[in-house]
Amino acid sequence: MTPVQPPAVELSADQARRIALRAQGFLGAPDRRSGVPGVLRHLGAVQLDTISVLARSHELIPYARLGAVGRRPVEEAYWSGGRAFEYWSHAACILPVEEWPHFAFRRRAYRSRPQWHHDLPDGAYARVIDQLRAEGPLTATELGGAKNGGEWWDWSASKVAVERALMYGEVVCTERRGWKRVYDLAERALPDAVLHDDLDDAECLRRLVALAGQSLGVGTRADIADYHRLKGEQFDAVVADSGLVPVTVRGWSKPAWADPAALASEPRGRHRTTLLSPFDSLVWERARTERIFGFTHRLEAYVPKPKRIHGYFAMPLLAGGRLRGRVDPAREGTTLVARQVSLADAKAVEPMARALAEAATWVGCTDVRLERVDAPELRTELAKEIGRVLA
Repeated sequence: MTPVQPPAVELSADQARRIALRAQGFLGAPDRRSGVPGVLRHLGAVQLDTISVLARSHELIPYARLGAVGRRPVEEAYWSGGRAFEYWSHAACILPVEEWPHFAFRRRAYRSRPQWHHDLPDGAYARVIDQLRAEGPLTATELGGAKNGGEWWDWSASKVAVERALMYGEVVCTERRGWKRVYDLAERALPDAVLHDDLDDAECLRRLVALAGQSLGVGTRADIADYHRLKGEQFDAVVADSGLVPVTVRGWSKPAWADPAALASEPRGRHRTTLLSPFDSLVWERARTERIFGFTHRLEAYVPKPKRIHGYFAMPLLAGGRLRGRVDPAREGTTLVARQVSLADAKAVEPMARALAEAATWVGCTDVRLERVDAPELRTELAKEIGRVLA
């Protein structure tokens, strides 16, 4: 492990929290001029997921920072004009296209991988590449079928081949149709300026560690490495040359590093009040969320229903720079249904009402219906406040 430099800066836990909020776009005036592309560049990665409740997670991310954002600007920011690409980062993510060269280390690792979960028949890979070259962008179905007819993981040979080509970097996703990837050759879809694997692993890792530090503002070794799913030893090998500054944070038990720009000025400005996707990079790492906000959050979509505590897709409420509660939402026609609401205290009633009303309006709902409220004594006040905001 690389020796850790003695930290020259000590931060309070509150300073670290506000630095993190600003770095993630939740403190200060929203950058509406840069819009969704600006949010993507600022965060460095937007996680994708198949779950759609109010909207899909990649739509909820810019909404949380900018307010009401139309679906079309979101889709154009991610899949039009060669501005972004899909790849494996924190998970399956949308990434700014200028970062393509910095994932060369991961593409090389995939190409040298000795074993895969799916076997690939002889000639299947070449057939997919030849078909894309001849016919242009295609879905897996158009390439010969996505599945063999069995369970969801029973992919067809063409689906296995094209997904492997995406991991190798020979193919990219150019758009989504009904949430299905549309594939094309990288050589045709990506700008020439970024279409190369010239950077060695160390340079790729330095950039991704620096980028994660900028996106988080301040973080521990685990926080920063996890942002793009790097190994701890990969972080150790490059952090000294990444430009990040060693710091200590009072109350944190482990060393931390900060983006120098985040330390240059005191975080100030208006806090955003909003509901967060569980896949939002502000809260996607459970240990960090508990350390910074004192808030334990777990996505329960994959937990058996009888064992869920807060609901299928509970969305944390961010208000005043704190996580003040959560709601498990659903939609029924033009009604946003708050199936289960948890509130930290009575002071969370007004921001929860405001967040629910704003979310309802954003997705085209005209009403909000409360079902279960974990603090029953606050139910009447919350319902009244929602009605006032919607009026």
